[in-house]
Order: sequence, then structure tokens, then C-alpha cells
Amino acid sequence: MPPFPPASPADETSWLVQVDFPSAGPFGAEMAAAYEELAHTITREPGFVWKLWTENAETQEAGGVYVFRTEKDARAYLEKHTARLGAWGTSGIRGRIFRVNPVLSLITRGPHAD
Repeated sequence: MPPFPPASPADETSWLVQVDFPSAGPFGAEMAAAYEELAHTITREPGFVWKLWTENAETQEAGGVYVFRTEKDARAYLEKHTARLGAWGTSGIRGRIFRVNPVLSLITRGPHAD
């Protein structure tokens, strides 16, 4: 199996969601154990393609980079996730949405939707 899904035709678009926030942890293996169930639920979100989990124990930050098939799904997930983080007491949440350029991403071997 290839490391990423097959390339999208140049006329298809994916939407990237970037989220980061201050975090005292957990990080590393503890983070994986603490959020494994959440990771499985994220895979069932409408339009979800993939997620990279991000963490930096040194700067006390965490977050993720996600790809969704539609802008609507990306926006709905960002709203849902921001509310979830807020309910957990997290503040300083930064969430952004970007359209993915499939032509340039393919050249630079970026992961993309199928």
C-alpha cells in the first residue's frame, strides 16, 4: 500500500484545517493513549480524509492538520472541535482553513485526497 492515497485530479479540491493551542500535555506515548478513542471518532467525521497530530512539549503546544473533501465539512469540523476544546477548558485556540492546491501539492509529494 502506498504511504498516501492516490493523487486527485487537478480540478478536485481538498480543504485543510490547521488547529493549534496551548497545551501542558500529555505528549508522546501518553498523548497517544489518552486520545486514541478520539482519533477513532475523528475518522468518522463527514468528509474526513486524514489528520496529522502535532505536539511540542518544549513550547507547550498541540494541535493538528486535517484534510476534508469539502469546505462545508472543514468548517463544520473546525467549529465542532473548537467547541470541544473550549469545553475542556482550552483557550488560545487558533483554527484556520485553507484550500489545497492539488497541482503543486502533487509535485512536492504532499498527501492528498483520492
